[in-house]
Amino acid sequence: MATTQSVQTFGRKKTAVAVAYCKQGSGLIKLNALRQAIAKAVVAFYQKYVDEQSKQAIKDALLQFDRTLLVADPRRCEPKKFGGRGARARFQKSYR
Repeated sequence: MATTQSVQTFGRKKTAVAVAYCKQGSGLIKLNALRQAIAKAVVAFYQKYVDEQSKQAIKDALLQFDRTLLVADPRRCEPKKFGGRGARARFQKSYR
């Protein structure tokens, strides 16, 4: 029984996490997920089953097109603090 060549990776955007499963086939990708998960799955497949030069070429092309396809965005919403309505807004001071 032959095992299929496949990799499984994940991509994150804010609080959403998408899992992509990539295996060798016709090249058609049907996935209801983040673009980051798809791109990382393709790069991981090339790293594991194809040569390093092809992986690096795909990685460089994706980074040149859009860096967020391979690197997660760490920005999060800043929490509200005391003394105002939001994270940075403060209540106005009144003298009279």
